[in-house]
Amino acid sequence: MGLNEEKLAAAVAAFTVDTDELQAAAAAFRYDIERGLEGNTESTLPLLPAYLGLPTGEEQGEYLALDFGGTNVRVLRLQLLGHGRFTTLAKAAAPLRVPGQYDYTGSSATATELFDFIAGQVDAVLDGDHQTPYRLGHTFSFPSSQKDLRDARLLHWTKEFATSGVEGAYVNAFLQEALLRRGIGNVQPTAVINDTVAVLLAAAYERGDTYIGSIYATGQNNCYLESYGGQRPAMILNMESGNFAKLLPNTYDLQLDAASEKPERQRLEKMVSGRYLGELFTLAMEDIQGRPLPSSFTSQDMAELLSDATAGAKVLQRVVGIPFSAAEAAALQLLAASILRRSARLVAAAYTGVLWHQAGSGPIVPQQIAIDGSVYEKMPLVQETLTQAMAELLEEDAGKVQLRLASGGSGLGAALAAAMCMEK
Repeated sequence: MGLNEEKLAAAVAAFTVDTDELQAAAAAFRYDIERGLEGNTESTLPLLPAYLGLPTGEEQGEYLALDFGGTNVRVLRLQLLGHGRFTTLAKAAAPLRVPGQYDYTGSSATATELFDFIAGQVDAVLDGDHQTPYRLGHTFSFPSSQKDLRDARLLHWTKEFATSGVEGAYVNAFLQEALLRRGIGNVQPTAVINDTVAVLLAAAYERGDTYIGSIYATGQNNCYLESYGGQRPAMILNMESGNFAKLLPNTYDLQLDAASEKPERQRLEKMVSGRYLGELFTLAMEDIQGRPLPSSFTSQDMAELLSDATAGAKVLQRVVGIPFSAAEAAALQLLAASILRRSARLVAAAYTGVLWHQAGSGPIVPQQIAIDGSVYEKMPLVQETLTQAMAELLEEDAGKVQLRLASGGSGLGAALAAAMCMEK
């Protein structure tokens, strides 16, 4: 069929972030942290307090953990054993949306329906026990405001959620009411945290030199331990860094944003997260093809394309509806690679902005950055590009910072938050 090589080259260039742009993004991220701490509305980082510091590593006891961060909801019953150890006693999980059956994520669903469904998953891990008292920690992975650890008010949905009646309301209050409707009066929701906070708590429970937590999956967000210069107790801040806006979007970014559920919000997230990578590739392909595509690419399609040109040709034919040669698929691998590399480089800039803020005028603080999420764990090119970009930015200090995969931290972090709530 023949590709428009000029348009392909232009699309690849549109997703290329050079060293100067990378450094500017990291500096702008640090600037927004420091302006945000001052309460300056010029900052695009909300810096929401989590009302928690780091765990001691000695937390013990049996707790429930609710992980609500995407289209699948999980509930765990965990035993914390201290010394960074724990065991899973029971678990339940279910999708919040099954095409043709139900959808608790769309605008036609109500808050009552959503939380009644979640309460059913809590019931599943209790094995019929409606007597033993349990404290429940809730990892709620959407922008929220809190006055304390016990509850959180949803500011606005992200990740294309639109369930009615939840924005502006307190989510643990909804959960408590749903539990009582189901006769589960022995479970007390006592803590709400963001998934990035959960990742940080879980990683710090096992290793004390962890001060930044990150989700790099369907969505992208970071948190860190803010020291306040020692003037008050250190606290984890949920940055809601997906909202960071001091970046230069390309034409495909602008098209994606205009068609999204929340235009002009979540600028960084829409440029880097798994929810949007396939859409960006689709928009670029439509530009190259000169026509709309019959269906859209997913991030998994991009992973298959990058893994092998022959397999990639089959993916392209399935989505676009016409055959591609292996040579054409190899050329389009460059486009997919440029989108993923940009994602990783911008995430590296965000991490570096935090590290520069922590250092102030001093040296980089040696530490681990705990990262959970399918994009970081499974997508081709992401880990190596992220590591290379961190080295590019930190130069001789790069060896002080280790990136660490921290899978499954949302559940453990929620249980730790419930335990730490008891310590307060």
